[in-house]
Amino acid sequence: MGRREIVIDYSPRAVFWPYHNRTQRWACIVAHRRCGKTVACINDQVRRGIMLARPHGRLAYVAPYLAQAKEVAWDYLRRYAQPITKDKNEGELWIELLNGARIRIHGADNPDRLRGSYLDDVIMDEYADMRPSVWGEVIRPMLADREGTATFIGTPKGRNEFHAVAERAKADPERWFFAMLKASTTGILSQSEIEEMCRDMTPEQVEQELECSFDAAIMGAYFGREIAEAERAGRITDVPYDPALPVHTAWDLGKGANMAIWFFQIAFNEVRIIDHEEGAHNDGISQLVDVIDGKGYRKGNDYVPHDAKVHETSTGRTRLETMVRLRRKPVLVADHKVDDGIAAARLSLANCWFDRTRCANGLEALRQYKADYDEKTKAFKNIPKHDWTSHSADAFRYLAMAWRAIAKPTPPKPPEPMRGIGQITVDQFINSVAPKKLRV
Repeated sequence: MGRREIVIDYSPRAVFWPYHNRTQRWACIVAHRRCGKTVACINDQVRRGIMLARPHGRLAYVAPYLAQAKEVAWDYLRRYAQPITKDKNEGELWIELLNGARIRIHGADNPDRLRGSYLDDVIMDEYADMRPSVWGEVIRPMLADREGTATFIGTPKGRNEFHAVAERAKADPERWFFAMLKASTTGILSQSEIEEMCRDMTPEQVEQELECSFDAAIMGAYFGREIAEAERAGRITDVPYDPALPVHTAWDLGKGANMAIWFFQIAFNEVRIIDHEEGAHNDGISQLVDVIDGKGYRKGNDYVPHDAKVHETSTGRTRLETMVRLRRKPVLVADHKVDDGIAAARLSLANCWFDRTRCANGLEALRQYKADYDEKTKAFKNIPKHDWTSHSADAFRYLAMAWRAIAKPTPPKPPEPMRGIGQITVDQFINSVAPKKLRV
């Protein structure tokens, strides 16, 4: 049977031709809103899937949340792949192409759904909003045995992991394709529309959403300024474990990736944050205690939220009792409003030193922790957005509420040495021995 030509109804915008014609294994596209990056990448993936020479191809599109991935990409995938689709599953969000290659939609909010298979190609869309560990711990190993390809796309949200990927791509053009697509240069949005958007948006939003600035402040971020100041002051650096001091922990108690722990030591008024851990899979308290014990740190207190004293229906015990059985030293953090905890965290950050390497994921969570945004009122709510950053941020709140109780006061200055009578004036001598009068 002869070859059959099938035309897919996709006409690339000019700015994406270099991407479609690339030869590098890795790609990073920093693009303004309404640039069409998702459409371009989905079509690129469809072409890669149908042209795979290997059997049983597996390709994936990953967005920060599964609901978001379905809303943004699923319709595009079905529409553009329709002429070459052999089968599809609406519930599992995959299509199978005529050659047997399968493209599936995923959300980074459930990384366990991704594990256990291989990948020939992956798109990481809005990578700036993802938990950084999803790439290194889940996706990257899946590409290894088939030497698969990957594309990172998104709009900047501060100097986070997406910024690090962009910098790596710019510095290594032999291995990486890189494109910076600003609204002022692509010509995709009309000048009148850009001007209208500039009137409706804040300057920070214009810089971030249209001009792709990694230096624009993350809108609604609670700790952005304080983390930036810690960086400038050199307090995000190598912070070694001091065996002379106990290591305390602050926990957000959840399940799997919803459990986060900070490890810290107190030296006078310094909070030395030496480590950070998150759960995985279906990890519970016992699995995280095994991780802690394996580090060999000198044991301190374990600060846990106030609701840790509530009985769990599955075990009939409180989480406090579970921790005590595992030979930990749980201490309840006083119940408090979230706003008060955030205020305490902001104040505490001025006293904190972070280990840059071991606390990398936790620091990224603190940078991106932000207020929820109401699309109807176009304003930030008075509550935090609940996403992957919440658990590390909550654990840090508990740390901030607890550390001052165990901090030792700064040693007082030694008294001035006694001076002879010939070394002070008559007035100084009289003032030193005269009784103090009360002001009324």
